[in-house]
Amino acid sequence: MTARAAVAPSTAPPADALSAVPEADVQAAPPDFAKVYRKLFPLVWRTVRRLGVDASAHEDVCQEVFVVVHRRLPEFRGRSSLKTWTFGIVVNVVQAHRRSLRRQSPAHRGTGEIVDPDQLAAPSNLSPYEAMRRAETARVVHDLLASLDEEKRVVLVLAELEEMPPAEIAQGIGVNVNTVYARLRAARQAFSDAVHRHHARIRGGRHG
Repeated sequence: MTARAAVAPSTAPPADALSAVPEADVQAAPPDFAKVYRKLFPLVWRTVRRLGVDASAHEDVCQEVFVVVHRRLPEFRGRSSLKTWTFGIVVNVVQAHRRSLRRQSPAHRGTGEIVDPDQLAAPSNLSPYEAMRRAETARVVHDLLASLDEEKRVVLVLAELEEMPPAEIAQGIGVNVNTVYARLRAARQAFSDAVHRHHARIRGGRHG
């Protein structure tokens, strides 16, 4: 099971935040914040979820991302895609959020549900059992992602779930591309190991 196969990309923003905006409009100079918000809100929403932010803080972190986007938008010169540029902001805001939690309580661990309900939305023709199975699969994948250290989780989420090429990931998070490749190899191995441990626990439970 891979992260991409288990959790298909989807969104969970308010309906009015999902209006499609042509990429050319978002890239125009100077960018219009309202258009940028409508274009990128789904991306920010699901990425903050996938990076493991506790559900109780999810909306606040998303809001902080767009506060930074609004403040820095006049500096955007199009040297990277707006998506890549925004990913860098998301990663920095999430990291700052975690540092703040650690300062407040070194023993802090998120306890909220991190599964995005819309990621679990199943076609209407699925049986209740199948819908529940999909929801459980997504929950397990998020738990496995949360077991990775932050550097591995970031590159795995961006590469496997958002399907960003390594060069864009490197640009977005401010490292060289060889570092991204190394982290991605390690992340895939760590995720695979976590999957095997999960299956071993299930087998052990059945025979216990």
